[in-house]
Amino acid sequence: MAAAKAADGSASASAAPLLLAQEDGSPRRGGATPAQTLGNVVVSIVGTGVLGLPYAFRAAGWLAGSVGVAAAGSATLYCMLLLVDCRDKLEEDEPEECCQGHYTYGDLGERCFGAIGRCLTEILILVSQAGGSVAYLIFIGQNLHSIFSQLMSPAGFIFAILLPVQIALSFIHSLPSLSPFSIFADVCNVLAMAIVIKEDLQLFDHPFANRSAFNGLWAVPFTFGVAVFCFEGFSMTLALEASMAERRKFRWVLSQAVAAIITVYVCFGVCGYLAYGDATKDIITLNLPNNWSSVAVKVGLCIALAFTFPVMMHPIHEIVETRFRSSGCFQKLSHNGAEWLGLPSSRILVVAILTVVASFIPAFGSFISFVGSTMCALLSFVLPALFHLSIVGSSMSLWRRVLDYVILLFGLAFAGYGLVSALSSH
Repeated sequence: MAAAKAADGSASASAAPLLLAQEDGSPRRGGATPAQTLGNVVVSIVGTGVLGLPYAFRAAGWLAGSVGVAAAGSATLYCMLLLVDCRDKLEEDEPEECCQGHYTYGDLGERCFGAIGRCLTEILILVSQAGGSVAYLIFIGQNLHSIFSQLMSPAGFIFAILLPVQIALSFIHSLPSLSPFSIFADVCNVLAMAIVIKEDLQLFDHPFANRSAFNGLWAVPFTFGVAVFCFEGFSMTLALEASMAERRKFRWVLSQAVAAIITVYVCFGVCGYLAYGDATKDIITLNLPNNWSSVAVKVGLCIALAFTFPVMMHPIHEIVETRFRSSGCFQKLSHNGAEWLGLPSSRILVVAILTVVASFIPAFGSFISFVGSTMCALLSFVLPALFHLSIVGSSMSLWRRVLDYVILLFGLAFAGYGLVSALSSH
């Protein structure tokens, strides 16, 4: 599911679309058909965030939520295409240096702003990936608690079960060996959505009675933040485009995929809110009855996400370990023949820190809205607009430059609002 989201591409091993991963995790150059690329885009984008959409619609209202999801999806699509424009421009201007078109998000940052640009891009990817990983842990802990509520709290499940499992899985370096679990998680996600919609339809009597279309302007940013989080497969854009046999068709394929995802997201969010109204929980599966089908899907999701979590963590480990290897601390360990102490310890420490963070976050919906409105907004709107202005700016028309600046300012303002809102709520 979000396994493919794990790739920045500054880490080559994590840059391959899951459905086309070779044994070394690198993309097959020119191998993907439009249908395969369509599947890769869906796998890259659709994740656990979709199960928080009905709660976002409850906050904003069914009409405002629909508009928010459509706006977030459309803006994300446009900014994905900005990255492709940047790659095309670099390939046109510097064909001998374009790495056969396989630029990564980190490469664009370095090309525009040097080492600082790459560092900033990597930090944003690291933090947003960490946020997505924490969301996985919260989701698993709360769903296990809903099934086995007599055993322990959600935090108890996170510490007692997930922490030791994830420490063990963090030492698996082969992403292709874990990719089937990511696809299995997508299947469970689709089943969960299908069961939710089935339950929703059974609850429909007068669906729009006592259901608000618009709950006020201040609820819209919350919903938009959740929606942006749901389109978080952003850093896979260039890897997906590079994997196509006919790359000129990528824009059309990507547009089709995003349009279909927007439609599904809106239908799912509206159905969930209309069915449960003010009782809609921040993870919609928690509204489901504990019958065998619902429990099976919840357990399947938890198992699949537990094995997908290391894929989400992969770029984090790569960035941390790359920095660690270049540090004096690693050099000292290597000199003493104890370098094996450093990298495993860093993986254990990172997993433990994220586990502690997840155990202190009570609300899944508020958390994914915060991540979406801050880190994901910077990664999905601010950086693409900056890169596009820097690389393509001189050859653009006036209206496109104005649009880039609008997206840039909106992304900064939205990220600032998300940060201030989070700080003021505590």
